[in-house]
Amino acid sequence: MTTGATTTTRARLATALLAVTLVGGLATATAPPAQAGPAAASLAAVTAPSTQAGSAAATYYLKFDKGSNTNSSLALMKSVPGPDKVIKKYRAGSGVTKNECAREKGWLPTKSYTIKKWHKTYNGSLIKGYAFQLNDTKCKDGRTPRTELFIHSEMTRNGGRGSTEATRWDGNGDYKSAGCIKLKPEDIKDLYKRGKAVGFPTKLVVTN
Repeated sequence: MTTGATTTTRARLATALLAVTLVGGLATATAPPAQAGPAAASLAAVTAPSTQAGSAAATYYLKFDKGSNTNSSLALMKSVPGPDKVIKKYRAGSGVTKNECAREKGWLPTKSYTIKKWHKTYNGSLIKGYAFQLNDTKCKDGRTPRTELFIHSEMTRNGGRGSTEATRWDGNGDYKSAGCIKLKPEDIKDLYKRGKAVGFPTKLVVTN
């Protein structure tokens, strides 16, 4: 074979090899991905985040059960299937009479309330320190307004013991109020701490 023929043959072989290589690479690039096997699919199902809520978020609220003006109870409650769970119960008082339509004297009307704000350093003219503000309402006659309602105690704005009667807790007689719910200082502070831990409940239920 002559030199020219040899060169031509080598060129044709090189061209053929290049074509085979290109076709093979293209086939590899365009081939569909392999389907995941059963094991991989099972793993994906386990690790994928769920789109459904696992369980309803717990609902907390306060419940005031009326006994007497100076010996009732206020509890932090948790809504659960069946009877609701008592998280913590405190002695509490409300008013100086059981007539809920007696303004600034009667205990809190029996109904549900919104807890508008959990104050820690409230500075009202008479109510100071830890005080949880409730919505205004009307008593059972549907006419008499009950306003300036709080769950509070007797303390200074900073939660200490003051020198005046309104800022100093002296004993069980201080459970009486002008119609609000009252707790002793250590109890309202404990309730604030527990309420904060569960996101500050916004509902109060008052029952007879």
